[in-house]
Amino acid sequence: MTRAAEAGGAAANRVALVTGASRGIGDHLVRALLGAGWAVVGLSRSGRVADGADGVACDVTAAPEVDGAVAGVIGRYGRVDLLVNCAGLVEPEVPLWEADVEQWWQVMVTNVRGPFLLTRAVVPHMIAAGGGRVVNLNSGAGTRERPDLTAYCASKSALARLTGGVAVAGAPHGVHAFDLAPGVVETDMTHSMRMHEGRTEWTDPDDVAALLLAIADGALDGFSGRFVRAGADDLDQLRRRSAAGLAEGQRMLRLRPWGDDDPLA
Repeated sequence: MTRAAEAGGAAANRVALVTGASRGIGDHLVRALLGAGWAVVGLSRSGRVADGADGVACDVTAAPEVDGAVAGVIGRYGRVDLLVNCAGLVEPEVPLWEADVEQWWQVMVTNVRGPFLLTRAVVPHMIAAGGGRVVNLNSGAGTRERPDLTAYCASKSALARLTGGVAVAGAPHGVHAFDLAPGVVETDMTHSMRMHEGRTEWTDPDDVAALLLAIADGALDGFSGRFVRAGADDLDQLRRRSAAGLAEGQRMLRLRPWGDDDPLA
């Protein structure tokens, strides 16, 4: 049992499952959840995880490994209240026609198939328990085009559609889903990207953790199926917006018609 679970209290009964947990943003989120009293299970290829969490070696793109890992978590803890899909990959920055086929496709596999498999395995247990929350680490790259990161942008757009679909289908069962963009946190991945060469200003990972903890506590359920961004969003404003409610399409990927006379409007 983790130290968080041994500590007792209401939060110790809440279980979080975090992918990409061995380093970068995933590691930081694991530590933040532990600090908030959650029992945390971290998935990564290595199985390494911060002290206090349970680490499980798992390739999140392999269905049998994902199903086995989730079954193990349910067997040990009996529930998963929060799923954080953090594992991600980016390709070398080149135009699509110069991309390596396998590298390009692996980005899609990691960033889309991984969250799909985890969500598919976890949500039925959330429904059985009366609800839960899924948080997908997304990116502003999924809302626009870039000339040199077509796989990454496409994968994050697709991820938003997974988030939206889970939010709609899960709502009657108390299951919420969110796109959380971490901004530009200083990690091995961001340092590997040409677009961030020379960058001196980075998103504070504590801002990412603050948004995640607010989501996990149910303070932002009005943003289910929608997009929030660390480093740009003010948490107090998000709380107010969540309580007041958002209109259709706000903070969601939508086709923008050219006007009222557009037949697609």
